[in-house]
Amino acid sequence: QVQLVESGGGLVQAGGSLRLSCVASGRTFTMYAMGWFRQAPGKDREFVSSISRTGGTTYYADSVKGRFTISRDNAKNTVYLQMNSLKPADTAVYYCAANWLNTGSSPGQYDYWGQGTQVTVSS
Repeated sequence: QVQLVESGGGLVQAGGSLRLSCVASGRTFTMYAMGWFRQAPGKDREFVSSISRTGGTTYYADSVKGRFTISRDNAKNTVYLQMNSLKPADTAVYYCAANWLNTGSSPGQYDYWGQGTQVTVSS
């Protein structure tokens, strides 16, 4: 069992930055690839970024490539999402998720989810 707790969301103006954190419980953090997803009102949950167990491989949605950076600190059981040059279209609830062994871009591939953190970007 893995519990995930996100933090770092908030209200920011367009062009600003936020850094999301996700802390995982348990001793098996290094066995999980991690992902960030987001869901805007009335829309499906969509893939944002993922990172391999060692942090050596990362993936990004085209909509955030070049603006967002995912990283992880396995000593702290934490995954981060640095979000720069934020746009109003980035407004959503952001979720982190854990996937046993492998990365993926589909929500159905992930085993555990956090409760989400709201990110609101004003124009």
